[in-house]
Amino acid sequence: MLTQIKGLHHVTSIAAAAQQNNDFFTRILGMRRVKKTVNFDAPEVYHLYYGDQTGTPGTMMTYFPFPHIVQGRRGTGEVSETAFAIPVGTLGVWRDRLSKAGVNGLETLEQFGEKRLRFFGPDGDGFALVEVPGDTRTPFDGGPVPTDMGIRGFRGVTMRLRDAEATARLLGFMGYREIAREGALIRMGLENGNGADVIDIETLPDAERAREGAGSVHHVAFAVEDRAAQAVVRKALLEAGVHVTPVIDRDYFWAIYFRTPGGVLFEIATNEPGFDRDEDLAHLGEALKLPDQHAHLRPRLERALPALID
Repeated sequence: MLTQIKGLHHVTSIAAAAQQNNDFFTRILGMRRVKKTVNFDAPEVYHLYYGDQTGTPGTMMTYFPFPHIVQGRRGTGEVSETAFAIPVGTLGVWRDRLSKAGVNGLETLEQFGEKRLRFFGPDGDGFALVEVPGDTRTPFDGGPVPTDMGIRGFRGVTMRLRDAEATARLLGFMGYREIAREGALIRMGLENGNGADVIDIETLPDAERAREGAGSVHHVAFAVEDRAAQAVVRKALLEAGVHVTPVIDRDYFWAIYFRTPGGVLFEIATNEPGFDRDEDLAHLGEALKLPDQHAHLRPRLERALPALID
């Protein structure tokens, strides 16, 4: 069993409109945009990162806003819900806030003993706010949401699968263990993680497969401290028969990718070097940052990418 994985690093999803996406996370959820860059493989598309003050691993929701992309279809083989941790006693205030903002799909429930508020993002993305006692992570303090109710980071994600067994075994190999069951849900948890350390698996054997599009999670990234830890994880996965990519430099972290048995794309990302490698902490997310291989495209990209109004 691996011990290098510390919880989630980031979750990357697909959107249809950059401005709408930016407004939802910064103005409604009160998160900080910590990086404005582009998709490595499609530089005419933004890659937007939202998180806490510094972009701490375990807080980062990121998006590829593809204009005119088809709507995603919910189903199995995908992450169906991304959950954020909030302080105990703030769920009602959050419900009022989201309701006034016109957010759809609001539903309050209890799951694994935790109070949870479900809602949809602007593209039908599945989200939840979960009251988590004792979460000492610090929220972004420069947005419209008061810090005493602010988002602390991820609680975890829910994967919707036809068969949970093989993916649960993989998560066990990655350091997670089953800690509870509730109906069709299996909860996997990580001890001594970074706070973003819960994975729920919902088993729906007869559901249709998901179709990727706007509102879909593209991949889930898990955090390791550095490249040395990542190398240990990669070697172990390869020896276990998992097809893993070579290490890829993503400017703010190094990444490897592999597909789970249930169809969800996983990434292992390093905590180093961080989001302040090319931007002062006070001004994170303000300027358009380009990977070196796309730097020569700046004049064209600045004309083609939609302006973001903060």
